Parts: sequence; structure tokens; C-alpha cells
Amino acid sequence: MNGSAPAVYIVDDDPAVRESLVLLMETEGLLARSFPSARDFLAAGPENWRGCVVTDVRMGEMSGMDLLAQVKQTAPHLPVVMITAYGDVPLAVEAMKLGASDFLEKPYAEREFIAAVRGALNEAANAEARTGVRLEMERKFQTLSVSERRVLGGLLEGKLNKTAAYEMGVSLRTVEALRASVMTKLGADSLSDLVRATMRAGLDRIISSAAAETGPFPPP
Repeated sequence: MNGSAPAVYIVDDDPAVRESLVLLMETEGLLARSFPSARDFLAAGPENWRGCVVTDVRMGEMSGMDLLAQVKQTAPHLPVVMITAYGDVPLAVEAMKLGASDFLEKPYAEREFIAAVRGALNEAANAEARTGVRLEMERKFQTLSVSERRVLGGLLEGKLNKTAAYEMGVSLRTVEALRASVMTKLGADSLSDLVRATMRAGLDRIISSAAAETGPFPPP
């Protein structure tokens, strides 16, 4: 494959996973190529390739996070979709901060994988495709109360509800209600959606705003 046509480059140290994902992509009419390690992918010279990269986060020798950092340096035009273990929220946040296009939590449905890949391919074809989404999410963030922003900040730091409740001096039920309200206002169906939405609207700004709040915890 010479990189002249867009393709999906799958990097995973599990041969069964690689085979199944390549087959899935081909079923969808997409070109696909797989690599058993991050080093093998980088050694193949992807600098002029078109398409997107799909990589597992946890791999031997060189992790998916390290691969993401390298791709952003050597082939920044290639969007990277990360696959993470269930509950790896802090790691997923870090991946988005490093520039990942998207991330999926295991176990994921085929339709979710396909949607993430097609989204990354669209991003590669049109770098401005996400501008409208980002502006819309920023508008939604403006509707969050101070309390909701503080709870959001805790979620993005990977804190459990009970931990956030203890630190804020409120009941667990209050934190759960605020968390539900945050997800409703931001249109998020899952924690994964919430993290993605926050990253695209400016994670650092949101976390800094939430962390800067002092004084008694305000009512919802």
C-alpha cells in the first residue's frame, strides 16, 4: 500500500483483534492495513499516507500513547483513534489532550468502531469539519451552573462520585444529580461522550474554571 488512497491503519499486538478489525473495515468498503506494534507502524514510514490510525492504548514495548505522540510529530495529518480499557477515563482525557481524534472504551459495538473510524477519515479529509461541533459544545458549556462545573471537573479528573461528594461536603445523591444534569445539558449519553465533548470545547479551560471555585458549595 503506497498511501495514495485513504486507508485505516490498525495497530494492535493481538493478532485476532487485527484480523477482525481489518475484515470489518473491508466489509465496510474501506482499505485497511494492520501492524503488530507501534514501532512496526512507524518504521513503515506513514509520513505521506492518507487516512487514519486506530491503536490500542496498552501494548508492549511502545504504548498507544507513545505512538500518538510520535504520529503528531511525524504525520500530524493522520487522525488517531484510541482504544482504551473500560474505566480508563484519565488516560482517555490525556489522549484527547495529546490530539487523539476519538477514543473507544472496551467492549465497544461494531457500529461505534465504524462511526469513530469514519469520523476520523472525515476529519482527515476536511480539517474544519469539527468547527461547528466545537462552537455548539462551547455554547452548551455556558449553560452549566457553578456546581455542575465543579462536578464536571471532578469527573474529568477521574474522581468517583463518593470522592467528589466528600471533597465538596455534600451528599452522594447531590453529586449524582449534578452529574446527571451535566450529561443532560451537554447531550452526553455516556461518560465517553462527556469526555469527548469537554475536550472539543476546551478541557483545560473547564477544569481550571471548576478548580478555581472556592467557598461553600453552592446549591444545584
